[in-house]
Amino acid sequence: TLTSLTTHLHNIESLRSIKDTTRLFTHLLHQGHHSLLPTLFSTNATLHWGPANAPPTTNDSSTTILHGADAIAQWLSADAGAMSGSPSQPGSLDAIVIENPVISLSATGTAGKGRWNSLRFQGDGGGGVRFRGGIFENEYVLTERGWRISLLRYYGLYEGGGREREAYKEGWRNVNGRGVPVVPYHFTPEGSGVLIPEAAGEDKGVSLGEEELERRIRRLNDEDEVRNLMHAHGYYVDRRMWTDVVDLHTPDSIVILRGEGGGIYTGLAGVRQALERMGPEGLTQGINNDHPIFDIIVEVNENGKEAIARGLEIAMIGDAGKKTARWEFNLFRNQFVKEGGVWKIKVVDITPLMVADYYEGWGYGGLKKPVGYIPPLLNISKPTYTPSRMRKVTATKRTADLSDLARRLSRSLAYDGAENQSHAYGYLLDDINCAAMGALFARRGHKASPFAGFFITPERVAQACFTSYGTNRSALRNSISFHWRPQPVVLVSHDGRSATLRARLLQPSTSTTKPGSFNGAIYHDQMVLEDGKWRLWSVTIDEFYWQSSSWEGGWSAATPRNSSAPNPGGATWTTRYPPDLTIAEVGEREATFRGGSGKYIEWPDIQRMWWQYRNPVSGRVPESYWPGCVPCRVKEDWALERNGYQEPVDWPWL
Repeated sequence: TLTSLTTHLHNIESLRSIKDTTRLFTHLLHQGHHSLLPTLFSTNATLHWGPANAPPTTNDSSTTILHGADAIAQWLSADAGAMSGSPSQPGSLDAIVIENPVISLSATGTAGKGRWNSLRFQGDGGGGVRFRGGIFENEYVLTERGWRISLLRYYGLYEGGGREREAYKEGWRNVNGRGVPVVPYHFTPEGSGVLIPEAAGEDKGVSLGEEELERRIRRLNDEDEVRNLMHAHGYYVDRRMWTDVVDLHTPDSIVILRGEGGGIYTGLAGVRQALERMGPEGLTQGINNDHPIFDIIVEVNENGKEAIARGLEIAMIGDAGKKTARWEFNLFRNQFVKEGGVWKIKVVDITPLMVADYYEGWGYGGLKKPVGYIPPLLNISKPTYTPSRMRKVTATKRTADLSDLARRLSRSLAYDGAENQSHAYGYLLDDINCAAMGALFARRGHKASPFAGFFITPERVAQACFTSYGTNRSALRNSISFHWRPQPVVLVSHDGRSATLRARLLQPSTSTTKPGSFNGAIYHDQMVLEDGKWRLWSVTIDEFYWQSSSWEGGWSAATPRNSSAPNPGGATWTTRYPPDLTIAEVGEREATFRGGSGKYIEWPDIQRMWWQYRNPVSGRVPESYWPGCVPCRVKEDWALERNGYQEPVDWPWL
């Protein structure tokens, strides 16, 4: 019915608003927009900020608890201090990332909770640096002004920095130099796949007209397509796949690179020229060109033909042959147009926050003059259904197929459901909670254990984890390797009951004994809607594409592997608990990864990259193309279509 569709639409828009409110929080901090922070909080909001391993005492000075939107904003501004990133403090940096959301709505649909990873790089331009990383477990409330943060709760897990010259080179370690506990979860493995409780979907007696419903559902679908396009663009940039990047653009595209040494480039030839500033097409030994994308907000114009995406990229650039590396912190505010039903990139507008030598860091203001430009913020407001605004709408003459509108709406919820389960998996793996991680899987779900093979069913997935990591886990961890899964490209089936997801593994680590570092890999996953809950169907990790030998050495300290060296062995624990399918048995798809059937490739040599999809605009087929489930060409009965689900088509318009 119109009323049930309206309620469902409102709930999905609420999920998106909660995410965008949190993303806008980071956008305001990037360039010191502290005066706008109160607009993101409810009037009586609470801030609870401190280390995860803080002592449980009432007089703990390391934890701050405040109430009220204005007080919270004032504290956040004071906390940033001279490291605000504001153009009024040239040379400063505040590159905060809050990513990997797991969002849950309340039974009433008027409150929500969200778990987020956070990483923050700061500098004052005068030598001072600060590293902070942890988890937010936030709460949100629907107000007359829209969704607002009612509890900003930060659990610090790792930190570092100082004013001495060597502070950057010391990196970060566990907070307080001690073991860190598991941060309490607001969700369960049974509940993470249910973003909207059944009670929240009850008929509220409010209905939109069909034209308005259709318009807003289309806007959600468009948002998904633009987000996918931007994320896909980022992956092509990582690999210097310039031809594929150019394919994503309109013929009259503009690329604007602001700041010292920048320029304006027009047309498709100009797009390629701008890209080739990074180097020629393709990667060669030792070249790292990763540009992870974070905290994208997508604003689709009311006309349904134009959109803007704003976010942050933290580029990790390097040449292991020359032992050079650098950081690039950039804001982007890109414009898109829909032509012939296909979204394309029209404007790429890059504003550098900082370019810094990896080995010297960003504490002294970086390698280039500060830009001083602030890319305009985006409007995240969406219509709300607070009690004072609820009203009956007289149904107009039926012009749309309501069942088709419901199907299209379910496809956007599938995007959120796939993303939720992807991130829940990462959090539970961080904490090596094997039983809960296994419970995320569908009854016929399967997972690749690194360097070992695939295990099918939740029970075997969990037992493989226990066999690998053991069952006697300490409550306090001296070290953690995190499993961030940002930048998803989500392909949803026609009926909205299954999805294929590509995500980045960005793996920061922390320890009590040595500085943390990063690794990079790619996930190829599938999800299904089973018994009304989103569940993991297939999880494959291709690792690693690049690695940091240490914080001191970074990603450019790697040396080529001896070509005559034998392949490293697979995971030895599989002799005690064999997989249902080994990595080697998958064949060519996994041949060059550890445990595979071919010659092992290790960074700084360039591992081939596999793709689940064709180019979303041109349909260009990548050199290494593998749609669908990774092991399913060997285990055909593991495929979605053999189990009552549709195989998602990469881009239906091609």
